[in-house]
Amino acid sequence: MAETETAQAVENQQQTDSKAQVQQAEFSEAEGSESVGAGGSINLLLDMDVPVTVVIGKTQLPIRRLLQLGPGSVVRLDKPVEMPVDLYLKDTRFATGDIVVVEGSFAVRIKQFLAPGAASQAQTQ
Repeated sequence: MAETETAQAVENQQQTDSKAQVQQAEFSEAEGSESVGAGGSINLLLDMDVPVTVVIGKTQLPIRRLLQLGPGSVVRLDKPVEMPVDLYLKDTRFATGDIVVVEGSFAVRIKQFLAPGAASQAQTQ
């Protein structure tokens, strides 16, 4: 029964499609107050704030261990202390750096900006 209904629906759609009229679309010229080239539009982006994430290392914990954590607990990460940290824009690694202290706050000293191909390959590591 369902096959017959499906076949009928397909046949009805094909008949509707064959009766459809195709017309050329006509658009009027858009009028703007001023033309903005590629150089002018970048200024809008230059003052935008973007979130940068610094990853000093990663680990996986069983939920049982996670629930046991409290003040003073130590979570061991997968990276040696001398290795650089990774900087991310969204999910893309774009640079590496070292953790430093500036006026009593943590900071990152950029060591290297990654080439676009290297940044995407580094995401999987």
